[in-house]
Amino acid sequence: MSSGTSELAWFKSSYSGTQGDDCVEVAIAEQAIHVRDSKDVTRPTFAVGREGWGQFVRFASSAE
Repeated sequence: MSSGTSELAWFKSSYSGTQGDDCVEVAIAEQAIHVRDSKDVTRPTFAVGREGWGQFVRFASSAE
C-alpha cells in the first residue's frame, strides 16, 4: 500500500451497490487522487494526478 494512504478519507461512488459488486474507492489528497479496490483494501493502491483524474472523469461521463 502506498505510504500514508491509511490517513486518507476513502469513499465509494453513490452509484455503487451493496451486493459486493466490483467497485473502487477514491481519496482526494492535495496532489493526487488515490484509488483502491473496495473489496480488498489491503491490496496496493495507486495515485493519479488531479489533471489526469479530471480527464478520466470527463471521458467516463461522456461514455454514458
